[in-house]
Amino acid sequence: MNIILFDTDARNHLLPLTATRPMGELRVGILTLREKWERRLRGAASYITQEYLQEKYPIRIEDENLIINGGVLPTPEICKRIDALGLNEALLANGELIAARLNEAQFESLIEEEEVDELQGQELSASIPLIRINHLWELTRLNEKALLEDFALLTTGKHSQPVSDTNRLIGPPENLFLEAGVKMEYCTLNLTAGPIYIGANTEVMEGAMLRGPIAIGSDSIVKMGAKIYGPSAFGPGCRLGGEVARCIFLANSNKAHDGYLGDSVLGEWCNLGADTNNSNLKNNYSEVKLWDYETERFEKTGQQFVGLIMGDHSKCAINTMFNTGTVVGVFANIYGAGFPRNFIPDFSWGGPDGYRSYKFAEACETASIVMARRGLVFTELEKAILYHVYDRSARFRSWEK
Repeated sequence: MNIILFDTDARNHLLPLTATRPMGELRVGILTLREKWERRLRGAASYITQEYLQEKYPIRIEDENLIINGGVLPTPEICKRIDALGLNEALLANGELIAARLNEAQFESLIEEEEVDELQGQELSASIPLIRINHLWELTRLNEKALLEDFALLTTGKHSQPVSDTNRLIGPPENLFLEAGVKMEYCTLNLTAGPIYIGANTEVMEGAMLRGPIAIGSDSIVKMGAKIYGPSAFGPGCRLGGEVARCIFLANSNKAHDGYLGDSVLGEWCNLGADTNNSNLKNNYSEVKLWDYETERFEKTGQQFVGLIMGDHSKCAINTMFNTGTVVGVFANIYGAGFPRNFIPDFSWGGPDGYRSYKFAEACETASIVMARRGLVFTELEKAILYHVYDRSARFRSWEK
């Protein structure tokens, strides 16, 4: 099945994470939204996304195409309903398009004219739960359920690699799954509250303590004595240390040293300096507000626990302290004593004592060095995407005016 995930207006509320990727590349649970759809519908997915992202995430059109809202979580119930759609049929929720099955001509009509003649719309039954990601704080809130469903999806009918007897397991051993090449000795894993999934070629160093549900992606490293609480999910290539609770790292990001990080989401290529700490609960226990790029103000989240949201390529120095509900844009470099502001725009350089703009050429040079350390090339296409973000976000860097 050819699957095409389309971005909705919600992607503007999910900035800065969606500044550099379509909505379907967000990670909730073990897998990204795209990976979930591909596995559950037995197909390959491409995207209708922002024009500046489309070259990196090209669309693929075939004779028959399943068009799906990129912000919807693919639960077994919604997948079964979408899989049952016939050609020229659409699934709606209060009039909003959730999915449709279209041939090539109908799809071209949808793209060019934003409508399809005689498309047969059907409202989604109220008995089928519809779970959508519309705001940043929903990622960590939805993470536990998604992680449990992904664990079952990935491990059913498969056998875990054996666990060294130097490790101590608490709880049902079937809640632990190790992919090939995992190295782990003298660690404590508590499986009573949920499963722990560790991806291929990941090393969990001695003394680490993991309390599920947790997912750690392939080629990651968990440092000695790390304390990781679930529900947390980390994509491939991450470095984890210190104390981490209820977090999501999309991929290739580092919190390798002591310090606390809670209820937070990091994009790719982020790095937190040693002894970085964040607050995820206000001192008066009141509702947390979070910066929204779309409304350009701090919005109520309805949540008591919200930590740090950090866009791709952002970094902070040693001993950095983040306040409750802080949003850091793409390619920010943060340092200095005291708490930085609760919204740090894309391509900012500085901290509590003031900011300047991160020069674009210098940012690209850093990205090239950082990605090369993981055997990846910083391409001209990546550079063009980041320049679009740099240009688009200039209005938030007030010191440039």
